[in-house]
Amino acid sequence: MSDRTASMLAQPLKPPSAARVAAYIGLFLLGAVTGAAGALVQAGWFPGGLLLALAGAAGLFLGGARATGGRAGAVAPAAGWVVTVIFLTASRAEGDFLFGAGVGSYLFLLGGMALAVICATLGVGRQPEGDAVRLGK
Repeated sequence: MSDRTASMLAQPLKPPSAARVAAYIGLFLLGAVTGAAGALVQAGWFPGGLLLALAGAAGLFLGGARATGGRAGAVAPAAGWVVTVIFLTASRAEGDFLFGAGVGSYLFLLGGMALAVICATLGVGRQPEGDAVRLGK
């Protein structure tokens, strides 16, 4: 059985290439920027800003999955988004915080996390390629 016809589970694990690691780091940073921008926009123009912020996050998560060809492409920006949003929700000793205790903030937090899970689930999984993997060929 050659390497091309073997099951993907039987293949040895290889470390990702430098380009793929750079893409994941870039997607993580884009997720952080999207989370910070969404935190500002969702409160500024409620309810349109909330929908815009969530649409931007969903586009980034799903676009990352499509661009990298795997679910990790959705997880990397989602991780950056979650880290940034959670960091922005914490209040400081002076009492400063970015999120208010309104329904829009909670919808942004929970909606963004739900979108991250949905986009990571719907993201393109790794599939074997070629005619040998099709039935009847």
